Amino acid sequence: MLSTRVKLTAAFVAGLVAVTVTLFLAVLAARNNAVYHDIAQYAAAQGDLAARVITEAEQSGAKVMGTSDTALIALLAPKVVERLQSVPGFIVVVDTTGRAVYRSNDVLRLQGTDMAILQTELADLPKSGEALIFTLDSLQEKVLFVSHSLAGSPSGLSRIASGAIATRASTVPREYMLDALVIVPLIIGAGGVGAFLILGRTQRQLNEITTEVAAITDGRSLHRRLALSEETTDFADLVTTLNAMISRLETSFAGLRRFTADASHELKTPLTVLRADVERAMMESSHQTERMIALEEALQEVRRMSDLVESLLTLARADEGRFDLHREPVELAPLVQEVYETALILGEAQGVTVNLPFTADVVVMGDRTRLRQLFLNLVTNAIKYTPAGGKVELGVGRHPDNVTFAVRDTGIGISAADFPHLFERFWRADRVRSRMSERGGFGLGLAISQWIAQAHGGTLIASSRLGRGSLFTVTLPIVSDGQHS
Repeated sequence: MLSTRVKLTAAFVAGLVAVTVTLFLAVLAARNNAVYHDIAQYAAAQGDLAARVITEAEQSGAKVMGTSDTALIALLAPKVVERLQSVPGFIVVVDTTGRAVYRSNDVLRLQGTDMAILQTELADLPKSGEALIFTLDSLQEKVLFVSHSLAGSPSGLSRIASGAIATRASTVPREYMLDALVIVPLIIGAGGVGAFLILGRTQRQLNEITTEVAAITDGRSLHRRLALSEETTDFADLVTTLNAMISRLETSFAGLRRFTADASHELKTPLTVLRADVERAMMESSHQTERMIALEEALQEVRRMSDLVESLLTLARADEGRFDLHREPVELAPLVQEVYETALILGEAQGVTVNLPFTADVVVMGDRTRLRQLFLNLVTNAIKYTPAGGKVELGVGRHPDNVTFAVRDTGIGISAADFPHLFERFWRADRVRSRMSERGGFGLGLAISQWIAQAHGGTLIASSRLGRGSLFTVTLPIVSDGQHS
């Protein structure tokens, strides 16, 4: 199979041949037309000169027409003939009867056969000034004739036919063809060699890039980057794009490894507890009460693992775009009130005061169940990480184009080092936050909350300082009155 380099060179040469031949033919046609035009202009100039001689004679009152000595045949007067003989080329003066009353010396030197050809061709000569080209056998030359009208001549003359040798017009194509047979192959050969060499350099650059990319075989070698050497400067944009893609792949692989490790860790702990509880319940020495306690703990771990799997499935479906929201107009005031009542129960158990100082009657288009999950996630997190005696405040604010749901707490806050990872999956802040709950969460709640907000065309933003609490704000677009109705 031919290499890409050979195929591209062949395509370039084929294009070059087509362009060169087309250009040559165009130049040849233009040059040929120019030569014919020059010859026609020369012949017309001789005809104009002859016409001027006759016109001047007529205007001066001199005798223009005469007769021959041997027969009463009308001919031009000797003085006019003398002056016309100074005009070079083939000149024929014809009267109104179509008879030639003057022939120049070049015409008189023609043999009988050529004279007959000339007489026949001149009878067909257009009167409009268009050129007529034909061949004279005795001369072995082509001649070009044009007509000059003498209409209105008082001497009874009709027109002047003037001609010139036109062989040069036919020899020009042969000359150009001979030049083309030498020059065109040189152009095509040089172009083909140049294209082959340039494509070779380009192919070497691509081969170098391909070799470096091929060396990145798995996730462990994604730290490597393509070097921008002198050989690859023509593909700087490609190298930059590939490096950016490899960087994104490295980040994705790192996230996948972290996700796998975190998921394994989250499943390992409840499985260990579950196994220990089951083994304890199966011991013959265990009392009925101990067995029930062990089974209850095992059930709690099973529920915990079910919650984890359900959260992972939610995010997986969201990533693939297969999670459909049941969109409908949702009144936020009743929904927030419901979340507030649940928060009161959770806060009371933790010794945290929950307030809802203000709300707003506003309607959004969304999935009520998912919006409740979003609000409850934020409230639960705020209560979980707020020490006893602290406060959690909820609020709904209406704006011209959107509505905000805010959750502010007086909890432990988030450190500046942990803040950039706030919405990452399986992320949980340092030991201080982990100790605030018995076992901590899975680190998926905020990731799910952010996805729900974005799926509704909104945003979820956070602000926090370590030891000074946090503020989470959800912004959602408002449904207009026309859409609501």
